[in-house]
Amino acid sequence: MWSVDQLAEFLDGVADDPLYALWHLAALTGLRRGELLGLKWIDVDLESRELTVCRQRIEITGQLIDSLPKTDAGVRTIALDRDTTEALEHHRPSDWSSPAADGCVFCWPEGRPLRPDWLTHRFAELIKALKLPPIRLHDLRHGAATLALASGTDIRVVQEMLGHTNYAFTADTYISVLSAQSRAAADRSAKVVRARRAGPQP
Repeated sequence: MWSVDQLAEFLDGVADDPLYALWHLAALTGLRRGELLGLKWIDVDLESRELTVCRQRIEITGQLIDSLPKTDAGVRTIALDRDTTEALEHHRPSDWSSPAADGCVFCWPEGRPLRPDWLTHRFAELIKALKLPPIRLHDLRHGAATLALASGTDIRVVQEMLGHTNYAFTADTYISVLSAQSRAAADRSAKVVRARRAGPQP
């Protein structure tokens, strides 16, 4: 998984890519590949800075199919940060509701759908061109969760963001980040107490 600096380098490096908003969205919210490709503009509320995940686009025997997310918890509403919202605003075409585009957020300019395998290949190409350590597209999902937890986001919020069915799975997956977060919280608490003590400090 990339460090925060490597993620920032990637986002800087793909700033002019036509799919910049997709890479940014994946890196900050942890949406799965199929969820990114199944996202439609009717699911996005830029004014309220949130989007709803209610479908995923998958490929079966050469056919692209829209289906429900993997689990009931996969249907969810996600809050968007200001930078991601701005990226989506710049990405949205003036005629996003045309039948040819099928209302999809991420597609070819003429509205043709993107294929999941192509997206994975494109991600690998960009990483190679930027000379960054190779990771999978799915690793952006793990990176988004780690980043959120490291910044102090409650794990139940992260659970909902990722669409995990239960708390335990999220906690077990990111236990190392939670441990580091707990130690940092303990240090902050001790610092508050130390600042208020009148006697000599050890």
